[in-house]
Amino acid sequence: MGQQRGDVRAGAVPAPPGGVPAGRGGTSPARRRRRRVRRAAAFLVVAALVAVAGANVPEPSAPGWVSPGLVGGGGWPFAGVPLDPDDADGASYLPDSSAVRLADGRVLLVPSGGDAPVTVAADDPRVAQAVRSDSAWLASGTVPEGPADSGFRDMAARALLDLRLLTPPNGASLASWYGAWRYSWPRDSAFAAAAFSVTGHPSEARRILRFLGRVQTGNGLWAARYNADGTAVTDGRAPQLDSLGWVLWASWLYRTENPGADDLPGLWPMVRRAADHLAESLDAEGLPPPSSDYWERDHGREQDPRRPTLGVVGPVLAGLRSAADLAQGYGQGAEAARWRAAAHRVSDALDRQFAPYGYPRSPVQDGLMDTSVTFIAPPFAPADQAVNGAIASAERGQALPNGGVLPGESWSGAPDVAWTPETALFGLSAAAGGRTDEAIARLGWLSAHRTSLGALPEKVGPTGRQAGVAPLGWTDSLVLLTLSALRRPLPVPPAS
Repeated sequence: MGQQRGDVRAGAVPAPPGGVPAGRGGTSPARRRRRRVRRAAAFLVVAALVAVAGANVPEPSAPGWVSPGLVGGGGWPFAGVPLDPDDADGASYLPDSSAVRLADGRVLLVPSGGDAPVTVAADDPRVAQAVRSDSAWLASGTVPEGPADSGFRDMAARALLDLRLLTPPNGASLASWYGAWRYSWPRDSAFAAAAFSVTGHPSEARRILRFLGRVQTGNGLWAARYNADGTAVTDGRAPQLDSLGWVLWASWLYRTENPGADDLPGLWPMVRRAADHLAESLDAEGLPPPSSDYWERDHGREQDPRRPTLGVVGPVLAGLRSAADLAQGYGQGAEAARWRAAAHRVSDALDRQFAPYGYPRSPVQDGLMDTSVTFIAPPFAPADQAVNGAIASAERGQALPNGGVLPGESWSGAPDVAWTPETALFGLSAAAGGRTDEAIARLGWLSAHRTSLGALPEKVGPTGRQAGVAPLGWTDSLVLLTLSALRRPLPVPPAS
């Protein structure tokens, strides 16, 4: 995520000026056909030029990630494909489903058991089947709406359906559908499992946690990301230590939300390996080693490259507390005591190293603030007035004129493009901290800046248009957690 998605996920794909318009138009089928013809003609011209001039001619710069959302359908396995932008004008989802009604009245969907979309008449039996299946799945859990008359149900239903489309049968929850995002990050997957847990969809949460248990290495670590088939991506990127903390927290939240569920095969060994790795990694100060975090950049570029960022320390603390409580519930007293002691060491180091400077990203005088300050507040840690003040300071320093936020102060990426996960993290912090009006305002901004199909994009440009891939699974998860927190308090890992 963050420079994260810019440096790592988006690769060399440029963002288009303004992205995909958020509003709907009335483009006719004939006009769309003409547009496709023009695009094909342009490609032939470029191909001809390349044949003559060779590699001196630049490739077309049309970004391949532009789409207002995923097309799916009922049935198993759940499969989603991006809607062609040429079909987006006048298109909309059928209520509580992933089938898309096109401007000409026909319906685009992925039939049950298929992986390619088909266009059918509105009265085709497959349409009704898809809608029934999707609606029944939503009804099997809870679609968190937030406060009465808030108008967020549609956003919640879309986020749930999109998150399901991004989670294949093997549990490798994907960040999004496009190539540079079509990977499973353990960090993002943990939040997806958490979202499914709090919305009453435990089978999806179990699939994700089981996947993470299968791909975990013997020393407790995870690769930075995985292919959809579960193989690790070998691009030289080191494991990211925050992922251990997030997976431990998500595992604890699953068990807390499903106390009567049968034990997960592999859950306890996964927890033990990850928690032991974190506990054994702490230095003399009580801090874990420096590591890449959700910004996914080399820790050597941080203000203090010798020590971990708050983006690592916060999840590690939440993870150790979660693991200790899980161990207690499993009757594993020795592990519970060991991990609780390690959590106390991290907490003490946090008080010594970060608190005196106001909880910046790196523990230095005048350290820059970033959204990771929310990782040491509810629902990840008990409430603290000093942390609340630091969150407010970070929000001010990261605010953009378009209403969203940057990932952090002095952001090295585009200075006027808002990131929806960070905006949603501030919303989650507000909801879990009892600041209801602030949470509703954040959710309102996110809802207003969805795509024309209602999907939550990764980024929003200065004019309010989509500036990144949609949907983004992490943002979906955070919105669902925020809405759930407004419905009832989310549990917090015990600090002692």
